[in-house]
Amino acid sequence: MKSCSQKYRRDAPFALLFLAPSLSGFLLFFVIPFGYVVYYSLIDNPVNGDFVGVGNYEALWASGSFRKAFLNSLMFAGISVPLLFTVSLGLALLLKENLPFRQQFRTIFVLPLVVPVASVILVWQTLFHWNGAINGFLLDRGLSPVDWMNTKWAFAVMLIVFIWKNAGYNLILFLAGLSNIPAEQYESASIDGAGAVRKFLSITWPGLAPTNFFVLVMSIVQSFKVFRETYLVAGAYPQDSIYLLQHFMNNMFRSLEYPKLTAAAVLLSVVIGITVFVLFRGERKSREALES
Repeated sequence: MKSCSQKYRRDAPFALLFLAPSLSGFLLFFVIPFGYVVYYSLIDNPVNGDFVGVGNYEALWASGSFRKAFLNSLMFAGISVPLLFTVSLGLALLLKENLPFRQQFRTIFVLPLVVPVASVILVWQTLFHWNGAINGFLLDRGLSPVDWMNTKWAFAVMLIVFIWKNAGYNLILFLAGLSNIPAEQYESASIDGAGAVRKFLSITWPGLAPTNFFVLVMSIVQSFKVFRETYLVAGAYPQDSIYLLQHFMNNMFRSLEYPKLTAAAVLLSVVIGITVFVLFRGERKSREALES
């Protein structure tokens, strides 16, 4: 043990030397800017401001538009993440089988990852516009058109866009995870008379545990970054059900409300950090339970 610790101490400077460029970039572009954001969230003005402590956070929570954006963001994450997880896993299980045109289907689902969002959003606007393709389809069949982006339907539209945009990425992760599960386990289970549900619960689900965790974390992060798609489809002031935290922060930036902007950014970071921390703890406990 002593020789190992001595070796680690001897090699530590070289390891730090190789890590120095990445650590410097992380410090320069992430840690220091976030530190300034936290500092600005505690003063009343970014130029010679006075320290107000949690005053900006109290004013932030008193804002009706912030509360609406905050609750909408939590609701969107709470609904979109399980849906995205289920759809991606279902597609992965389906495409794992020897289906006709399997490679073509994989390509179709992965295409949203390589196509620029700004260009594809035009297609979604064409579909869900008041005079768009879907309302044209409804009119042809004698049905009333729907104002998709100015009613509660806007939330469902953004769910569809979010799942369409991110399902391909999760699909790749799930397919990689499924390929790491030994086929012998399924063959042994078949010999023992296990059905499809039993195989999934006893072999597939435990075997996908690391992948499930990573997909869940990335999906949560992506759900809080859906502002780009929502902004391109519905603009800076969308229907109330899809007015998210990023809309609020973007509007605060445009109106130079820096105290509220920075306080909202810190609060969003704290919410995501706590969520990821809880997931890490849960994943570690479940892994320990499986190993014991």
